[in-house]
Amino acid sequence: QVHLVESGGGLVQAGGSLRLSCAASGGTFSTNTMGWFRQAPGKEREFVANVWWSIDIMYYSDSVKGRFTISRDSTKNTVYLQMNSLKPEDTAVYYCASSRYYCTGNECSAAAKYDAWGQGTQVTVSS
Repeated sequence: QVHLVESGGGLVQAGGSLRLSCAASGGTFSTNTMGWFRQAPGKEREFVANVWWSIDIMYYSDSVKGRFTISRDSTKNTVYLQMNSLKPEDTAVYYCASSRYYCTGNECSAAAKYDAWGQGTQVTVSS
């Protein structure tokens, strides 16, 4: 079972940037896609982006495309989410997740496609 730990959240003003990290350990051999989701209070968990573990195949939600960048460092078993031009509506708890699937397009935008989740990190964007 993959163990995931997020870090890097915090409070930032609108227009600012943050970089989230997700360190993976344990059964990473079963991981083929890593994803980021977020959940704001009173809302459902929302897909943000994902990337293949082995090569740079990525997919973004329309709400973050052009502002957020997902990347990976396989040597460190870490996935990153660089968030630029942050908006108050980006405020949420951000979760990373691992999937056994090779995801293309939006086929892994559903949380059910993911096998393991981190504990989440809070991102708050002030206006």
